[in-house]
Amino acid sequence: MTVEPAIRSDAGPDEPLFGVERSLAGKAWRLNPADDRIAGEIARISGCPDALARLLAARGIAPDAAAGFLAPRLRDSFPDPTRFQDMDKAAGLIWDAITAGRKIAVFADYDVDGATSAAQLSGWLGAVGAEPLIYVPDRIEEGYGPTAEAFAHLKDEGAELVLTVDCGAAALEPLRAAESIGLPVIVIDHHMMSGETPPAAALVNPNRPDDESGCGHMAAAGVTFVLLAALNREGRRRGAFGNAEAPDILGFADLAALGTICDVVPLTGVNRAVVAQGLKVMSAWARPGLAALAEAAGLSGEATPYHAGFLIGPRINAGGRVGKSDLGATLLTTGDADEARRIAAELDRLNAERREIEADVLEAALARIEREADPDADPVLIAAGEHWHAGVIGIVAGRIKERFNRPSIVIGIDPETGLAKGSGRSCKGVNLGAAIGAARAEGLLVAGGGHPMAAGLTVAADAIDDFRAFMRERLAPEWEAAHEARRYDIDAVISPSAVNFEFCSALQAAAPYGVGNPEPRFAFADLRKRYAERVGKDHVRFAFESEAGARLQGIAFRVADNPIGAALLEGGEGPWHAAGRLKAEDNRFGRRAELHLEDLAPTE
Repeated sequence: MTVEPAIRSDAGPDEPLFGVERSLAGKAWRLNPADDRIAGEIARISGCPDALARLLAARGIAPDAAAGFLAPRLRDSFPDPTRFQDMDKAAGLIWDAITAGRKIAVFADYDVDGATSAAQLSGWLGAVGAEPLIYVPDRIEEGYGPTAEAFAHLKDEGAELVLTVDCGAAALEPLRAAESIGLPVIVIDHHMMSGETPPAAALVNPNRPDDESGCGHMAAAGVTFVLLAALNREGRRRGAFGNAEAPDILGFADLAALGTICDVVPLTGVNRAVVAQGLKVMSAWARPGLAALAEAAGLSGEATPYHAGFLIGPRINAGGRVGKSDLGATLLTTGDADEARRIAAELDRLNAERREIEADVLEAALARIEREADPDADPVLIAAGEHWHAGVIGIVAGRIKERFNRPSIVIGIDPETGLAKGSGRSCKGVNLGAAIGAARAEGLLVAGGGHPMAAGLTVAADAIDDFRAFMRERLAPEWEAAHEARRYDIDAVISPSAVNFEFCSALQAAAPYGVGNPEPRFAFADLRKRYAERVGKDHVRFAFESEAGARLQGIAFRVADNPIGAALLEGGEGPWHAAGRLKAEDNRFGRRAELHLEDLAPTE
């Protein structure tokens, strides 16, 4: 691969690149440092191109670990199931139920992580002749997680053992209720825990306080994947398979990868290996549900994290957000291609409906923020409104966070009940889940909890103002100290002439990209704008040109109505400094590469 050398910058790791302390996105640009000696060793040992070697060096990959990073294998990073607290106990209890012929039910959260976890367990149990019941709560009517009513319903349906997936670790009262009616429950979860441990028959959660697995970064789909390995091992120990082969758990790697990607957990360690292997399995499109969704989304060829996270995942989620909550799990478990196509078509329709609802709520939430908040000063932006659909408030919170680069919470109020449900998204360095938990401990919330980067809550409508005041005070110190949230990291500075299909393709060797291993970001200096036009609802397509006459084309998504869009559509010719990610395409129009612009700064 021949690539134009990166432009040298005098900026040190703590100095602003090009002097950009506050870009149009409100970020300070920093160039990720890379040791040239280590980069050279990586290139020598692994044989990868120099540009890729520099990228790995900047991300802290040691030369002797580079080959394993570029070609991750499950066997090298797969954890011993025994390291998880209660994992072997759970496997034993499940096998006891199978052997005794007891009916097993799987209670799953309504998002992709829950659906893929349920589908893995359903597939494995079906393979050993123990077809389970699957129960997915309605997001609007039942809310998040198990309830006493749901457990009573499952017992009435004949369930004698319930496995909760992607939920249950904080369901203290519902699990007490299950215990009181003699219904054993095994919890498979990954959410943060605090306070009293629920009375489960077994509780597998790498984030429980006494767990020593070191796998707290895994999604529930990944934890479930490890459980399948534990089940196979326990089955072999018992001689349960006889002369037959144990279920091939690698066949479920596509589901584990999909849940891992869509739950936005770090793609490092075992997660990276699960996703790398799972995308290979997914690319065969042998699972009827995924094949039908791929057809509905108009995608083909090898599966990528983008396909999983932005095309397949949202369609699975649409059932839980604005439709029937169990559609996603049903789609992923069916072996009937015709049924899969019917469900996929319905999910595709619901996803389009979800986008329309989302746009309406986003517009209303932004208007509230404009009237009631200060996006340049408040440490958290909180917008609340009546009848905002609970199925889209999390997505809208994410959109607001992206636009203002601030932790954001969107709350939908039900005026008939006087209760409101909220969902929040955070920025690096601001632990939103802990703050929500503290608000609940203060008696400001009916329910609430989550991750550092995402959380949910239920609050009385008349307590929203007190909750807003509490959150602003609680998060102010964290936001002030969250320098990472206001920092835009750049991997290299290059010239537009370096942007070509070969260069972008070489970078894919470091994939899969995601949280913990983000797609490389590149900066371009002193560009002149040659054209810009609005496309779609709020995207902007553009072309820049360097001083040497090299042209750089690309697109900026969802920026038309923010400062970046205004600069592109209404601002002057420049010069401008631009930054973003590179994308390559190989289609009937030929091979090409372009910039997906993320940030822009005027030159001084």
